[in-house]
Amino acid sequence: METVARPASTGSILLANAAARRRRLTSESAIKAFFGSNALVAIVVLALITIFLFREGFGFFGQNLDNLRLYRRAGLEYVDIIRDQAQQHAALSRKLGEIRQLETRNAPGANLETFDQFSSSFSDSGEFLNALVSDTNDQALALRESLIALGMPAAVSSTTEAESPTVPAAVDPRTAMPTLRGADEKFPSIAQTMKSKIDNLLAAPPALSDAKSKEAFAKWKKKTHDYIAIFPTIEQKLRAWDPNEPVAAYRAITSFLFGTNWVTASFWQDWYGIIPLLVGSIMVSTVALIIAVPLGVCSAIYVSEVAAKGEKVLIKPYIEFISAIPSVVLGFFGIAVVGQAIRALSQMPFMKWVPFFPISERLNVFTAGALLALMAVPTIFTLAEDALRNVPRGFKEASYALGANRLQTIARVLVPASLSGIISAVLLGLGRVIGETMVVLLCAGNRIAIPDFTQGLGAFFQPVHTMTGIIAQEMGEVVRGSIHYRALFMVGLVLFGLTLGINYLAQRLVARYRMSIG
Repeated sequence: METVARPASTGSILLANAAARRRRLTSESAIKAFFGSNALVAIVVLALITIFLFREGFGFFGQNLDNLRLYRRAGLEYVDIIRDQAQQHAALSRKLGEIRQLETRNAPGANLETFDQFSSSFSDSGEFLNALVSDTNDQALALRESLIALGMPAAVSSTTEAESPTVPAAVDPRTAMPTLRGADEKFPSIAQTMKSKIDNLLAAPPALSDAKSKEAFAKWKKKTHDYIAIFPTIEQKLRAWDPNEPVAAYRAITSFLFGTNWVTASFWQDWYGIIPLLVGSIMVSTVALIIAVPLGVCSAIYVSEVAAKGEKVLIKPYIEFISAIPSVVLGFFGIAVVGQAIRALSQMPFMKWVPFFPISERLNVFTAGALLALMAVPTIFTLAEDALRNVPRGFKEASYALGANRLQTIARVLVPASLSGIISAVLLGLGRVIGETMVVLLCAGNRIAIPDFTQGLGAFFQPVHTMTGIIAQEMGEVVRGSIHYRALFMVGLVLFGLTLGINYLAQRLVARYRMSIG
């Protein structure tokens, strides 16, 4: 009986073990399938987003090329050569107004009657140039309408259902272009008259009392000399301009990637250049990182290596709680408090030593960057602290055994050992701020222009627009399928690629960091 029972018992055990292995394999397979399916979903979603952006943005470059060709054939490009000179003259006139304000502020009671006469005479010197721009403007618009009526492709660019501005009646293209090119002969005489008037004015400049005003006027005088010196070049450019010169296909791409103008719903010509938006995004993100990186990393070092247990319990939750604040609330805080406080500070008498103070705009790069820094600190703090905690304990003990103090151990052992993790934390923080929308839309000022970098650090106190802000502001108003609609999707594609690249780089650094301590 005993001999028979043993094989039965052994067989039961083997069967039970086999059943247990099958159950274990089934559980492991289920877990693998679960996490594998999540990874597959993430890949599918990423692919769908990319396809969606390409699909909606597809056709932008073709429409943009049609616009550029019409811009040349209708003579709008020709008129803009002259218009650019009128705009530069107007900018110089505005600069005189700024110099007057500077003189009034720094030298109260100064007699500005002579300066006002000088400024008025300079403004009047561009009267005939402005008249020429107005005349050629009407002729080019009429020619454009004629070309569109004859079937020349033109991209749909309206952003509202409002009526288009009134344009001149269509004309015969065969006679309109020679009439427009009559400016070849008018511009040289107008330029010579302007040069004579401006030279006479510069020969007897007005007297100023303030040193800063004198310095600003000297710079203005140099710019004015440079302005009138290029008149002969402009004359040659007008004569050499050819409306029948073909527009290269690559211009549709380069005008978007390197264009410095973003002009939409214009009766004249729409431009979709991403550079002002990209510069705005980079400047705001730079300010945010300059503020957030020291705060986040230093806080992580303090909590990880210096703070007592009671301090850790207090500090860490409060820093991480910042990420729970809605971005729109931070935006309101920036408008009502931060921006107003910075502008008020710039107007204080003891801040006169700062060259670009006082500032006139409370919503600018610095205001938006300061609020984004507050949003980035929790991300950088949490990931940097994890990186510091993952440094093997033996590194610290070996440092102390060699006689190093706490500060030396942190600076020479812990931070270098966790540097890859800290850098990845910074990059993820950058990805966080560059993709933020509401704060920059409320606090950056929304001026689509490249800041004046001649003011040095003062450029960071000027309003800008960002890639995320322009999408949020304009997407709800555009006509589906229009060039403006597709341009916004191309901006989204650039932003998507930028943030994807930043996060990929951060993940690579994390992987390298883990291998180095593994």
